[in-house]
Amino acid sequence: MRLKTSLLQEPKHKELVSCVGWTSADELYSCSEDHQILKWNLLTSETNLVVKLPDDIYPIDLHWFPKTVGGKKQNQSEIFVLTSTDGKFHLTSKIGRVEKSVEAHKGAVLAGRWNYDGTALITAGEDGQIKIWSKSGMLRSTLASQGSPVYSVAWGPDSDRILYTSGRQLVIKPLQPSAKVIQWKAHDGVVLKVDWNSVNDLILSGGEDCKYKVWDSFGRVLYSSSSHDYPVTSLSWAPDGELFAVGSFNTLRLCDKTGWSYALEKPNTGSVFSLAWSADGTQLAGACGNGHVIFAHVVEQHWEWKNFVITLTKRRTMQVRNVMNDAVDVLEFRDRVIKTSLAYGHLVVATSLQCYVYNSRNWNTPLIFDLKEGTVSLILQAEKSPTPRHLLLVDGAGLYVFSYEGRLISSPKFPGMRADILNAQGVSLSHDTIGIRDKSDEKVILLFDALSGKALGDGKPLTHKLEVVEIALDQSGPSNERKIALIDKNRDLYVTSVRHLGRETKICKLGSMVHSMAWNDAANILCGIQDNQLTVWYYPSVVFTDKELLPTTLLIKDGSEFSRAPHILSYVGTKVTLRQGDGSLVYSNIPPYPALLHEYSASARWEDALRLCRFAKDQSLWACLAGMAMAHRELTTAEMAYAAIGELPRVQYINFIKEQPSKESSLAHMLMFSGQVQEAEATLLQAGLIYQAIRVNIDLFNWERALELAVKHKTHVDTVLAYRGKFLQKFGREETNKRFLQYSEGVEVDWEKVQAKIEMELSNEREKAANSSVRSSVASRR
Repeated sequence: MRLKTSLLQEPKHKELVSCVGWTSADELYSCSEDHQILKWNLLTSETNLVVKLPDDIYPIDLHWFPKTVGGKKQNQSEIFVLTSTDGKFHLTSKIGRVEKSVEAHKGAVLAGRWNYDGTALITAGEDGQIKIWSKSGMLRSTLASQGSPVYSVAWGPDSDRILYTSGRQLVIKPLQPSAKVIQWKAHDGVVLKVDWNSVNDLILSGGEDCKYKVWDSFGRVLYSSSSHDYPVTSLSWAPDGELFAVGSFNTLRLCDKTGWSYALEKPNTGSVFSLAWSADGTQLAGACGNGHVIFAHVVEQHWEWKNFVITLTKRRTMQVRNVMNDAVDVLEFRDRVIKTSLAYGHLVVATSLQCYVYNSRNWNTPLIFDLKEGTVSLILQAEKSPTPRHLLLVDGAGLYVFSYEGRLISSPKFPGMRADILNAQGVSLSHDTIGIRDKSDEKVILLFDALSGKALGDGKPLTHKLEVVEIALDQSGPSNERKIALIDKNRDLYVTSVRHLGRETKICKLGSMVHSMAWNDAANILCGIQDNQLTVWYYPSVVFTDKELLPTTLLIKDGSEFSRAPHILSYVGTKVTLRQGDGSLVYSNIPPYPALLHEYSASARWEDALRLCRFAKDQSLWACLAGMAMAHRELTTAEMAYAAIGELPRVQYINFIKEQPSKESSLAHMLMFSGQVQEAEATLLQAGLIYQAIRVNIDLFNWERALELAVKHKTHVDTVLAYRGKFLQKFGREETNKRFLQYSEGVEVDWEKVQAKIEMELSNEREKAANSSVRSSVASRR
């Protein structure tokens, strides 16, 4: 990826250009110390003078009033705020008429920024004050006052916090008076420029120490660049939060959000004082010290999937290369390409007005459908072979699920939705479900049916105990077994079921210190970066059947081949693609056997699964098979798999389950095997097997519950007392429980009678089971 820059031969401005701002994707305004405001049209390459400002106004900063809020167009006329050296800011219309000038600071007004919905304006001055104004220019409050000039200021993602510079320090100040202020030393020189992105919640800063740094919103440094030749005079996040640009003397740099640099340009610009991205994130403009305005657009982005490599060669052209036979196809588009996704054998390209869907078997005839107005900021794809397939588009207005034929399937909505700040970590799509992390309460994950757009189940969202950082839905298997994996802010990885019919959601922990994760595209295998190693969970659902097997089902790859902080890009087939901290790509291969095992268990080919495990001779595969067989209640296979990993107590318990007199008892003991005690008891009570329900509680030493059931159903009270007596006798203890003392006075315990009753219960149960099986076979014959 790199920047393709363009400069005119002669500068249009006679003096230094101080600020630039886009009105639309192809129109830019620039302000200069020659008092001129120029309008640049990129389609016609024309430059027109909008207005010549009075000679006493030297502009410093410009920011356009936000055009859209949550996808709705603002009805206010197009205005921008212009700050100047005389201590005023000017609300100026598109034709250059100054609607209102406001005395704001003593000395120059160094920065002016609207918040994301345009309800407030913040200004920062040379006098060290930061003030908040209404959109009509009335002073609301003075937020801060300090002894040194405030060079740069930025709003937090929800417009509830302010980031500003204070000498070498950065300060995050919440608007609530009582909330805690975060302040830290950021650079070794004065901090000149900051920016805060609302999608990824990361902060950028650049200073006179010639470095730029990336921070999280708690003030922890995520990346610090090496020292450049000149101070960093400007920087700006791309709207989607994936890239940022840094400007310095004769220097323009394009960087990834994690800090490493994609490309470095050395144009003849002087210092770049201001950088602005167009709303679709494809173009960049810079205000240059020598009177030029530099334009740059992002080209040579790469996408890979299996044997295809796709490159954006120009703004409207892509090249598709098949590495198997070196065949090359060129794709042309009518408008400029904004977002692209390549997965499941399909390429989805969103331009400014249309969406193109290509099938990798035929690059000549794409399916094209029109998009509503709004810039696409995210594309996700899902597939269930052979059908249905669909893709999710996110733009400023909302989320839309389309089929690959271009039909709108659904558009999920929820209260307080801000589609403009959704990113790939906070949204996940599978072929039947959409998961969205709620931005207003980050502990909540909203789940929707992809085909109807309605909330899943009873409409209650999934709530975790901590803020969730990243979510991912698994991609294969039946809908009722859909799982979602999530990483919370403690960096713990959990997995839970998406569709839980009336049951309490069980959120099970898979690991800790997990920084990045991805599901496999074809089997429910999960990989993650844990500490500094690559961990693959061959069968994450094992936590629901036998969580003690989990450590055995892992593949752990040593992290010595990775550099600092690798991040998983994709997990397709047997290949995991990782992006290292320095931007280089590393590939790691995973054995193909677990995916085969998933396939066999899904189609109930247990003989093949056993053969595969015997062939591979791998303990982790046997452990996976044991978990899968127990989940599918395939006891014979499970018994063999547990025997192969030496789990003899479990083998004995499986034999005990097989010997149960009725199906209901077997089912209950399988639930017990997975630790679902209440479900097991409920199953037995429903089937009228009171003795078995009591016995389960006796075996678990739940004495009170056993007695409660016996008394409630007026049966086997003596059995409970007999076993309780035996238990206390074994440990040489006296009875102290009042309820047991009360009943033992009135009930006589005779072991022979108790044994006879138990035998009677079991024979009745066998008889009942035999009768029901005879009845069912007769019915089936009829």
